[in-house]
Amino acid sequence: MNGRETPSKRFVIRGGRVIDPARNFDRTEDIGVDGDRISAASESDAAPAAGEIDARGLIVCPGLIDMHVHLREPGAEHKETIETGTGAAVAGGFTAVACMPNTKPAIDNIATLQHVIERARQIGVCRVHPIGAITVNRQGTEVVDMTALKQHGAVAFSDDGDGVENDSVMREAFARARERDAAIIQHCEYKAISAGGVMHKGRVSDALGLPGLDPRSEEDMIERDIALVRETGARYHVAHISTARAVELVRRAKADGLPVTTEVCPHHLLLTDDACSEQDPNTKMHPPLRTAEDVAACRRGFLDGTIDCIATDHAPHTAEEKARGFLKAPPGIVGLETALALTCEALSEDGSIDWCGLIRSMTVAPASVLGVTTPSLTPTAPADITLIDPRKSWRIAPETFHGKTRNTPFGGRDVVGRAVATIVGGRLRHQLADEAHRFERLSPIN
Repeated sequence: MNGRETPSKRFVIRGGRVIDPARNFDRTEDIGVDGDRISAASESDAAPAAGEIDARGLIVCPGLIDMHVHLREPGAEHKETIETGTGAAVAGGFTAVACMPNTKPAIDNIATLQHVIERARQIGVCRVHPIGAITVNRQGTEVVDMTALKQHGAVAFSDDGDGVENDSVMREAFARARERDAAIIQHCEYKAISAGGVMHKGRVSDALGLPGLDPRSEEDMIERDIALVRETGARYHVAHISTARAVELVRRAKADGLPVTTEVCPHHLLLTDDACSEQDPNTKMHPPLRTAEDVAACRRGFLDGTIDCIATDHAPHTAEEKARGFLKAPPGIVGLETALALTCEALSEDGSIDWCGLIRSMTVAPASVLGVTTPSLTPTAPADITLIDPRKSWRIAPETFHGKTRNTPFGGRDVVGRAVATIVGGRLRHQLADEAHRFERLSPIN
């Protein structure tokens, strides 16, 4: 628990710009909360013990969802735990996360799945939606019992960290997922093509003398998978898309009416492979940072609706692991506490932001892929709410992160836009210390 939590009760959020993409709503309005549900503001006003949040100057929106997070538990608790990871999530404005199954053991069985669900329930910081593995132990050879895993709480299936390379196994996985109306979330990579690359294969890798990761490893698997979607009709989601050709493949699939969706990470909207020139292990990620042309294509893809979701691929690694140097350090960065601001920066080249579109990509869109409750601020909906200051200037300081690790290339970066409070199930789970005055009438804070 992060120590900033109120008992669930009646209160009103006053004077904020309410953006609710589920109903295309964007205007100043008061929002009421009654227990763990949204209520009409007038009903909360009438309650004798009603508290109040001053939301003037803030955006009030449904709680953000990050559909691609590595919580590392079970098996790698030295990097992150469900408790620390969800603490980082609420600090970043997320009321729900979907956790990937590349744990030890993998989430390919009911016992491990239930462990994750029960731990999340006990900790209770934010909602956790577990994703089940596609294949047993993520080995790419035998499809898991999707029926049992979905019945016990798995929201989708992925072997994230590895792509399913065998065509017949992938076809079977798509067919089973189609029967169960579950999405397949694919980490797109043919290992024979990526060939142990540590960064994008191109001009910069050649200049540094580092093994390059060929973008065809991502693109060819997407192309293969889309062909299988045509056969099976399964719902298919491309994880952490990163190249211009990959974006175009998804664009064409959508134009053909196929059930294909995708996500992009903030770092693939902001950084190019030039960032690897100093060989800082915190710029090593998977898929790797690509070229300026790829970054531009990802931005265009998001703006034209080809890319559906913003996701972090939050991947904690210890300082000792990253200190092994660029060649040997594990790939990945943390992103839960910086995602909102970095996405704002990436998408505001002309100084303006489509806040409704941005919030949709972090609420309605991921919920649709995962098949979970659509976030909304309508009465009786779950009271999962994020309050955002769109003008808040701040400097990213990894030493203040709520998660266990600090592996980010964005330390010291000045950014604008921040979640100032996160409410989950009617309870205040996080607030910025310098915004405490807004919550003076909402007490006590334990």
